[in-house]
Amino acid sequence: MAGRMDGDRIAVKQRSRYFLIIPPLIFMGLFYFYPLASIFSLSFAPQDNTPFKGVEKLFSSTYYVRVLWFTTWQAALSTLLTLVLALPVAFVFARYTFRGKDLLLSLTTIPFVLPTVVTAAAFSALLGRGGLVNTVLMQLFGLEQPVFRLEHTVWFFLMAHVFYNFTVVLRLVGGFWARLPGQVHDAARMLGATGRIVFLRVTLPLLAPAIMAASLLVFVFCFTSFGVVLILGGPRLATVEVEIFRQAVHLFNLPVAAALSLVQILFTFGLMAAYTRLERRTSVALLPEVTPKRTDRTLGPKDRLVINTCVGGMAVLLGAPLLALFIRSILTETGVGFTYYLALFENRAQSILYVAPAVAIINSIGFALAATLIALILGCLSSAFLAGAKARPAVLLDPILMLPLSTSAVTLGFGFVVALDEPPLNLRSSWVLPAIAHALVALPFVIRSVLPAWRSIPQSLREAAVMLGASPWRVWFAVDWPILRRALMVGAVFAFAISMGEFGATVFVARPQTPTLPLAIYRYLSHPGSLNYGQAMAMSCLLMLTTGIGFGLLEKLRPASGNF
Repeated sequence: MAGRMDGDRIAVKQRSRYFLIIPPLIFMGLFYFYPLASIFSLSFAPQDNTPFKGVEKLFSSTYYVRVLWFTTWQAALSTLLTLVLALPVAFVFARYTFRGKDLLLSLTTIPFVLPTVVTAAAFSALLGRGGLVNTVLMQLFGLEQPVFRLEHTVWFFLMAHVFYNFTVVLRLVGGFWARLPGQVHDAARMLGATGRIVFLRVTLPLLAPAIMAASLLVFVFCFTSFGVVLILGGPRLATVEVEIFRQAVHLFNLPVAAALSLVQILFTFGLMAAYTRLERRTSVALLPEVTPKRTDRTLGPKDRLVINTCVGGMAVLLGAPLLALFIRSILTETGVGFTYYLALFENRAQSILYVAPAVAIINSIGFALAATLIALILGCLSSAFLAGAKARPAVLLDPILMLPLSTSAVTLGFGFVVALDEPPLNLRSSWVLPAIAHALVALPFVIRSVLPAWRSIPQSLREAAVMLGASPWRVWFAVDWPILRRALMVGAVFAFAISMGEFGATVFVARPQTPTLPLAIYRYLSHPGSLNYGQAMAMSCLLMLTTGIGFGLLEKLRPASGNF
């Protein structure tokens, strides 16, 4: 009798756990699946009495075929360049121990977590017509024209893609490389194999899954790149993301924009499915803890040359754009000063429609706080369910909650425009819509941050607290909260940083009178004038500082078992 009562109590507890997942699933249904379903419906809707007109126009026009082809080959070339530059550095970090290695490895992640508009502004500050390199060369050699004319060329944003994705290859491949068993290499050398043969026949085959996983992830990021291509590429070099934005916002050709979004969704879903399968084989996270230290041999002159060359090249590649961004933000026409920063608080246009940059900063902070609150609540509920659910529901619902990771922000923003502009969800002009969009993008990161902590709570502690007479709230504050609070802080910082830098969805859903900081940077970069350019640099530096501080907190707060 007692055993049956215990079984009934466990069954009731399992059924009650499903109430935890109801709010996250409602949120996903309203703000993810419903907008995507609206895109599907619009892409297949008849137009001019012709069924599937949007999809037919997409593949019957050579222009859209060229856009798809350009998007594909620029992503492939960006991936190849990233691999060529990052793999030697991954080898150095995997095989050698040297002073400052841990710090350097942490700093390499900063470019990846920077908002895309900041990345674009950094390369504009370094290699643009008025960038630091051209300014110095023109002054040194008395030139009247800039030496490097990279604006609106594919090479400009290819370099930015390498800068942005460098740490993906370094972390994934380098982390896996550092964990390869040394006995295999030693055995090959004992059998007479040279270093070249060992690499080609032993190391490379073992690294292949990690290299493929990193390549797929970089390809997806470059295929769905928006802010970098929009700012650095110009109107002639449109990728699928940029073309969705142009068709929806500038031309208001929603069926074609929906068809492009549909193609992109199917493409990225397939690639992310392949990446997930490969990632399980590598078992190395995108942002893992610093790789274990190992020393294969005493460092000789050749080893030091390899280390200094690779680390020095990496420092120039990743550090020069950020340094140029800061220098351009304080380098005014009259000399060094903080004129551009002070101008952020002035309304020089004297227009009632003008929104000062300082207001954009306040808007970004407000949206970020709201998005963080939403993402934390939903992420905590989702993680609590997944941590205690049976295997089958967890296996089914976990990837569903991760779906926003495999969907571009531009597609999500466009889906909001299509789906949420009529009753019962007429939120198109609502101030809360940007916060909802940001929370949707941040939700998977919060879940991945909190879920390991939920799973680490011993069930015996909860049962002991209940046996001692503790109420459910007392169990939460005495047992769960001390274990969860660190992970919740990590999730909060992630959500806040993602919201502060989000650009792709915000460009669709933000109202003109409530722009965010990335939108303000884009607007100022799009208008001529040294003051506009300087203010864009100043705002980019502030956003870079915010992101850097957030990542610094993540490094301090992240649990040792964190898997991001």
